Amino acid sequence: MKLAHCLFVFLLWCTAAVAAPPLLTPEQLQPLLAQPQLRVVDIRDEQSFAGGHIEGAQNAPYNEWLGPPENYGILPPADALVALVQRLGLTPASHAVVVSAGSDGTDFGAAARVYWMLKSLGVQELSLLDGGMQAWDFDGMAATKAVRPVEKSAYAPAFDPRWMTTREQVLQHVRKHDAVLLDVRPENFYLGQFKAPMALMAGTIPGAIEQDFTRWVQKGTASMVPIDEARRLAAEIRRPEGQDIVTFCNTGVWSALVWFGMHEVLGMENVTNYPGSAVDWVQAEPMLPVQNAPGRGTQIVQALQQAWKNLTK
Repeated sequence: MKLAHCLFVFLLWCTAAVAAPPLLTPEQLQPLLAQPQLRVVDIRDEQSFAGGHIEGAQNAPYNEWLGPPENYGILPPADALVALVQRLGLTPASHAVVVSAGSDGTDFGAAARVYWMLKSLGVQELSLLDGGMQAWDFDGMAATKAVRPVEKSAYAPAFDPRWMTTREQVLQHVRKHDAVLLDVRPENFYLGQFKAPMALMAGTIPGAIEQDFTRWVQKGTASMVPIDEARRLAAEIRRPEGQDIVTFCNTGVWSALVWFGMHEVLGMENVTNYPGSAVDWVQAEPMLPVQNAPGRGTQIVQALQQAWKNLTK
């Protein structure tokens, strides 16, 4: 009996010690659906979810994870995040699998951003469905329109900031030149030729280097590149010994994708995401320095172009 008990405890320990893989294919996810601790978090809009979803999935549209209108990348209020986690029935023991529509790299980024937030909220077992719902459907996996209710949890997490960098911390990095500031936006953003609608100024954070986030996903999909290609992309980043890597974009979505690839998939340490990103940087008062800022004439043209887009929406 003692030997049997020891073997049982050992098997339990081994099971607990195996962390959930950060990426799951549809074939890997399907047999896990029967596990009681599994929670599939579908971040598509309500209409898409109602049209068909993975069995047992709970809908939490991506807009529920966003910050204020002036910058979606800023974290929502703490009580809103707690209420969302509880509604989904999540606890630290849950294995949460985040599912996006799977249309493109931005969808991947949205899923990675939710993954990053859930990790920061103490959910220890986390995965993304590689390729999202598009991959699930393409592989012929079953979908349902039935919604399985889950019991609301009492888990009230506090946000753990260890994988986040704030504006104030970025400013210190700029002054001390002691971190790699990685702008993962396409080059036209980095060079100040284009800006996000919420940004007050085009350009990038002083000292930042650029690596387009789209290189981390397979073309035309929301699937991550093979692991060897991810390693090559990470190796392109010249990282002085002991320095952190801070990823940023416009509002912390594309940068969450690159953070996910580096930190979660490749296991690189001291990689953080700046959630407010470039929009937050240029909204500071007084305004902080901007690298590659356009001239006054270009700024006026960009403002007029954005105003025209807003009028014609």
